[in-house]
Amino acid sequence: MKHLAILGSTGSIGQNALSVVETHPDEFVVAGLAANTSVDWIERQARQFRPRLVALSDGEAADQLRKRLKDVKTVEVLSGPEGVSAIAAMAEVDLVLEAIGGGAGLLPTLKAIQSGKDLAFVNKEVLVMCGSLIMEAAKEYGVRLLPVDSEISAIFQCLSDVNRDGYKRAEIHRLILTGSGGPFRETPSDQLNSVTPQQALQHPNWKMGEKVTIDSATMMNKGFEVIESKWFFDMELSQIEVVIHPESIIHSMVEFVDGSLLAQLGVSDMRLPIQYALTYPCRFPTSVPRLDLAQIGVLHMEPVDSEKFPCLELAYSAANVGGTLPTVLSSADEVVVQAFLNQQIGFMDIPNYLEEVMTRHDVTSQPTLDDILAADRWARSVAHQLIQTGR
Repeated sequence: MKHLAILGSTGSIGQNALSVVETHPDEFVVAGLAANTSVDWIERQARQFRPRLVALSDGEAADQLRKRLKDVKTVEVLSGPEGVSAIAAMAEVDLVLEAIGGGAGLLPTLKAIQSGKDLAFVNKEVLVMCGSLIMEAAKEYGVRLLPVDSEISAIFQCLSDVNRDGYKRAEIHRLILTGSGGPFRETPSDQLNSVTPQQALQHPNWKMGEKVTIDSATMMNKGFEVIESKWFFDMELSQIEVVIHPESIIHSMVEFVDGSLLAQLGVSDMRLPIQYALTYPCRFPTSVPRLDLAQIGVLHMEPVDSEKFPCLELAYSAANVGGTLPTVLSSADEVVVQAFLNQQIGFMDIPNYLEEVMTRHDVTSQPTLDDILAADRWARSVAHQLIQTGR
């Protein structure tokens, strides 16, 4: 049986992962769970799965959880960032699923790698912030990185199948990431200034957390996936392209130098890539609905409208410059998206504020972890200041 630690267990990815565990109870043991403040959710999870350790990064929430779980003698409650990192480093754990959103997942990710744990990750921001450090650490400690993002998982699955016959890096011509276009694919650009957070949260195909749903609406999510793919698959940015695919059936594709294309298709259900990461290299049955291509009939592809989705170009620009600039973009995006959700700024203000923060940043070209953390703090501070002053 595989022993799991799930960081971010109360979010949509964590909940779906535990659904996969329920489907295959003879394959997995939940050893540790970690979250931020969701006492109700993690209490239910702790009672059902009986992990040895649970942690909440918020100290007051952890105190509340301890009181609630006093009758469950086998579960120990930890608190603070140190508690979350302790979950990532549990001795009995075989695989850590890292589903903490944004920069908060950076240090637990490194802790898991440095503890020699294979890592299934959905937090693309970690590779955006410091892809070189993460990939070097994974190599140094001999751990496997297994993507959970549906698009990165799709490419990983295509290349994993080919790899059994010994594919070579030089055989890959390009990676093609697909994006749905979100709720505003057909909305004229001149109407986007007036869209509300409620409208932006209505993704047509996927059920996700608020932050990633807004990033999908701006296509910043796709920009982050471009940077993630660059590091994970060791590709040049010129070899990574994005196309709009409104049905979200083709999750991404690989084109080889002979012109052949491999694609991974499936229904829009995160349990599929989560289960593949948890069971890799094996495939197990799943309760996810089957894909009926005859019923779907037609699949569409179209180019990205750069005027409507400038955040994608900002991501390419940050990645081209490199150094600490992708960190700044990712960290500022957390602040700016929250400001939009709080109705402090408009939807099309998001790329404007991000570009301004990027312009003000003095890039460190070969950053250490301390440089990354400093850039993260700087970007958040500047983004807050710009929003408060209205630039």
